[in-house]
Amino acid sequence: MHGLQTDRTASVVIRGHAFMQNRRRGHFELGFHSLPGLRVAAAFDELTQAV
Repeated sequence: MHGLQTDRTASVVIRGHAFMQNRRRGHFELGFHSLPGLRVAAAFDELTQAV
């Protein structure tokens, strides 16, 4: 069986999805000054440094 087998994995996927939606809507300035194709990677790099 594939998919979300535990509550923890479902929680991680939901939080990641919400983060990406909010980032696209401009709620975060993470990765803002990088190239368009690298903004998601830059945002996660900046986020790991902040946490």
